[in-house]
Amino acid sequence: MITLEKEKLQKTRAKTQATGMVENVLGQFNNAADQIDLNPNIRRILSVTTNEIIIHFPVKLDSGEVAIFKGYRVQHNNALGPYKGGLRYHDTVDVDAAKALAMWMTWKTSLAGLPYGGAKGGIQINPKLYSQSELERITRRFTYALGDNIGPEHDIPAPDVNTNAQTMAWIADTYMSTKSPSERSTYQHVVTGKPVGSGGLEGRDRATGYGVYLCIKLWADANNISLKAKKYSVQGFGNVGNWAAYFMEKDGAVLVGVQDAFASIYSEEGIGVEALFNYANTSGRGIKNFPNTLEINKDDFFSIDCDILIPAALGNQITEDNAERIKASLIAEGANGPINAAGERILLDKGVTIIPDILCNSGGVITSYFEWLQNRNGELWKLDEVIAKLENKLRTSFQNVSRTAEERGIDMRTSAYILAIERIEKAYVQRGIFP
Repeated sequence: MITLEKEKLQKTRAKTQATGMVENVLGQFNNAADQIDLNPNIRRILSVTTNEIIIHFPVKLDSGEVAIFKGYRVQHNNALGPYKGGLRYHDTVDVDAAKALAMWMTWKTSLAGLPYGGAKGGIQINPKLYSQSELERITRRFTYALGDNIGPEHDIPAPDVNTNAQTMAWIADTYMSTKSPSERSTYQHVVTGKPVGSGGLEGRDRATGYGVYLCIKLWADANNISLKAKKYSVQGFGNVGNWAAYFMEKDGAVLVGVQDAFASIYSEEGIGVEALFNYANTSGRGIKNFPNTLEINKDDFFSIDCDILIPAALGNQITEDNAERIKASLIAEGANGPINAAGERILLDKGVTIIPDILCNSGGVITSYFEWLQNRNGELWKLDEVIAKLENKLRTSFQNVSRTAEERGIDMRTSAYILAIERIEKAYVQRGIFP
């Protein structure tokens, strides 16, 4: 009974959080739309999703038992091109979470100048409870159930929370197997984030984290600030958090605090990124009990004395309940929607600079676009070429957002939204609305 009650409570909290994320992204959108007096008809279109797909599908587990899983794919808008966005495997995945994340993807791809729209989805599952062979069958069955709701010129999934290159390889293989043998090779770009040996892009693994670091570096350079010896904390030590920390350390910054699902740790002298990464991936309990660090209460994590905070976990982590305690002067959003509206108002009133998610963590979708192009054109891009192209894209976006913020006297998030929305509005104005 205790276990069932705990599970019920967790689901209730997840549902509340997801609903809050939808309210958050719509509030951000409407705030920017008010600033530019967005055409009311276009506002109505962009305020809702185009398609919300919910799939129940059976999978035979290793035990022989058949379990029913629930999968989602929400497609928000495709005015600029095919839907694009990740698939996550997590307990918190539901239609509201997917709606919010799909909307964020629309703004993210538009701001980056990509020929994409926005989508998101995944499976409501705790992947740690299943074997590798079970996860493969779950993934392949989900892909088959999605059918032509995804496609290389229609909707292109990518990795997200608890999914990776292997997941994308299973999806690509399953999807291609449904096509005729003569056509299969032309469908390889149905997903991005694949292993390099299966059509993936060199550098895609580090792209989001590197983009977070690069945005911090661009902000520091613009303000004549050196990152050397600057203290920073990272919430979430998965792919994004780890790579962001790796590049921050390379530039002389000092990691003093880390939080993952298992623990929150602190060290005033600094935490070695590579050592922590190796430990977290072999301990079976994440960063918990990492040597020479102090384990602190999870509710005290945002109170750590640092210059820069990188929230790279899940949404709605920084709220009115903890924003006042944050000491960092810069927050770089590695996650999607890590700050709710009330928390952001507190932070902005304190003079904290926030590099918004649709800019800060866009390195992943930018390099996904590079992989998509690589597959379509039958090319192979080298790592240095990928990084150079990524830097160019991000630098342009960062400069545009900073300039608009300064000219209008607004925060960076509102500036980023304005630029993203205006590009979509232009497409609708030029093309009209059918019929």
